[in-house]
Amino acid sequence: MIRWGTVTTTNAALPRILEFAAWHLEQGAHRLYIYLDAPDPQAEAVLSSHPKLRVFTTDDAWWQKRGKRPDKHQVRQCRNARHASNRKPETDWLAHVDVDEFLLPARPLADQLAALPEDCLCARVRPVEALSPAPGDEGAETLFKAFHLEQKARQSAAEACFPTWGRHLSGGFLSHVAGKLFFRPGTEGLEIRIHNVLLGDQMNSGERPLPETELGHFHAADWTHFLEAYRFRLARGSYRAELKPQVRGTEAISLHQLFAMIEEAGGEEALRAFYDEVCTATPELTARLDQHGLLRRCRMDLPALRAKHFPGAPQN
Repeated sequence: MIRWGTVTTTNAALPRILEFAAWHLEQGAHRLYIYLDAPDPQAEAVLSSHPKLRVFTTDDAWWQKRGKRPDKHQVRQCRNARHASNRKPETDWLAHVDVDEFLLPARPLADQLAALPEDCLCARVRPVEALSPAPGDEGAETLFKAFHLEQKARQSAAEACFPTWGRHLSGGFLSHVAGKLFFRPGTEGLEIRIHNVLLGDQMNSGERPLPETELGHFHAADWTHFLEAYRFRLARGSYRAELKPQVRGTEAISLHQLFAMIEEAGGEEALRAFYDEVCTATPELTARLDQHGLLRRCRMDLPALRAKHFPGAPQN
């Protein structure tokens, strides 16, 4: 039996970590490695009580043993993923994912991973972005937008589905379209990055896709969540100035430039209008996505799974 797991660095609130953990335990994960980016005694105690979780608090003492705490959270994520990979392997495969990313397999992941050839060091899972429910929508399903892999089809669909802003967004996404990787832990010398792995001078050796699994990314799950993360992302995260434009072409602009343009034109009100078009599951948007084969539906019921796998843990 193939065993798989995840490795994640997070500073999220405990209920969000519990939802992430419960979902992946339900999908069959054998081990979850969770690195707390700041001390959280309650989270450490609750998470460590589950036999399939391995929890590490990366406090000052943790980083002093490893030289110095990296300033960039992306570097800390990669260092922690390498730490998990270099431990005595407890799984055949690990996925390096964030706490707001949920593996959505169409059939058991163990079966998908077992079918990969021996020379495959890593397997890529492509993302779908969660849409915020439209006002008054209390449906049981979470809706996601997907994208076409082929570049021309991707941009054509983005401009059709998101008529105002699609030309600036790869597939209509605010976050990455590269996806995340499963990799074989215990591989000597393996370097783990956010979207890739390196072994010597080879990047993503033997990479294969996992087309029967998507990565449900709750990048902007609701307006409040988007706004809370917005300034950090502009300064240090996925909207920071040094990142290249998502789309191709001489007139392409980066997300940092796009958001500066939106705010200059109308401040937070204009930003909200952007969010409503791009990130909200309005009937108009879902119809357009469905027409292009890019609408995904998934019943997740995360509070119920959290209660199932972590009974007695704080629910709020």
